[in-house]
Amino acid sequence: MKSAIFASLLASAAAFAPSQQGSKASTALNADFSKELGAQMPLGFFDPMGMTADIDQDEFDRLRWVELKHGRVAMLAVVGYLTTYAGVRFPGAEEIPAGFAALSATPGMVWAQMIATWATMEAANRDQKDTMGVNSGWTGGEFIGDFRNGFIDFGWDKQTDEWKMKKRAVELNNGRAAQMGILGLMVHEQLGNQIIPSL
Repeated sequence: MKSAIFASLLASAAAFAPSQQGSKASTALNADFSKELGAQMPLGFFDPMGMTADIDQDEFDRLRWVELKHGRVAMLAVVGYLTTYAGVRFPGAEEIPAGFAALSATPGMVWAQMIATWATMEAANRDQKDTMGVNSGWTGGEFIGDFRNGFIDFGWDKQTDEWKMKKRAVELNNGRAAQMGILGLMVHEQLGNQIIPSL
């Protein structure tokens, strides 16, 4: 368990690398990531492990995508963790405990369904511009992590670039906070602390 927590700590360090804001040259010699989206107060550009020291823009963009994806998963994880601790269950799963105890109590077929769902989500939740059968005029998302795929808008295209950058920064910071939040919830559970004090 300690190694899993340590691995989570290491993986969450990438949560503090800044995100892509504009186009930059693809050489490590002139890459200045301190102006990227995500380098903001109170920490500014925060890379204590030096993960961006000798990388180009393409590798930085890949790291940014990994951070964004882990942040999105962590936001779902925090909500799911707290929801199950509050006693909310799907029909038929009322006897499955919350937290780490659910890992061994979950039936094998449920694991199979979850893995199939995760695989489908991995395949579907990406830019579909290179997928066979996609509209030939589709050029891809506006930024890395943009999965609208020319279909869903909800008014995004009508907003200013400044508004869009602010919303992207909010999502990035919420994801960073959620990564720390889910790690904290897991650590507290392993320490024997009650996650939701009123229950």
